[in-house]
Amino acid sequence: MCISWILETKCIGLRVLLSTMDQIFTLTSLYSLLGVAAIAGTAQVASSTLLPRNTSSKDRWTFIWLTFDALIHFSYEGSWLYYSTFGRQVNTSTGPLAQMWKEYSAADFRWGVADPTVVSLEILTVLGAGPMCLYIAYQMIKRDPARHYWIIVLSTAELYGGWMTFCPDWLIGSPNLNTSNWLHLWVYLVFMNVIWVIIPLILMVDSYGFIASTLRGAQKKTKSK
Repeated sequence: MCISWILETKCIGLRVLLSTMDQIFTLTSLYSLLGVAAIAGTAQVASSTLLPRNTSSKDRWTFIWLTFDALIHFSYEGSWLYYSTFGRQVNTSTGPLAQMWKEYSAADFRWGVADPTVVSLEILTVLGAGPMCLYIAYQMIKRDPARHYWIIVLSTAELYGGWMTFCPDWLIGSPNLNTSNWLHLWVYLVFMNVIWVIIPLILMVDSYGFIASTLRGAQKKTKSK
């Protein structure tokens, strides 16, 4: 009797857990994440196709990131910008990409109502950072060392954009952020934003090191003459 009751209780608990999972992780969630994976795959193919074979692993991964970054800005964020300008907003829009952004806006409510601060940042991101990513990727194909300056510019802009996206909400107690479940908190709010902090920081430090060492080397040569 006791064992039967325990098993029944566990079964009920499992059904409740699976039901909750279904409500949180929907088909829209799946398609959105698969879209991100497809963009990453496209960036990988681009690196294999466009970069010279003897490109270093570091440069190859940098190129993949820049291509991935550009495609995310143009496709995902570009669609949000379309749905959030000229009187439009995600919450009243229809279509697959609108549904995707409704999913994200369940984690950060501002993305559903065309928050003016977020719109302002996304205009710069889509129209500024996106083309800059492609320009730097082109410089990498041409092996132009001037790319290191633009990598620092791009990384600074993306770090500033991330800060200005969340800091205003943090200062008033984060009323627009929904951290009630693992998908919204760890996937949408943390992972999907932290990668735009960690990777730009790594690229910034690397490019600073290249520029600094090059300038110091040139200085030593000048002094030795």
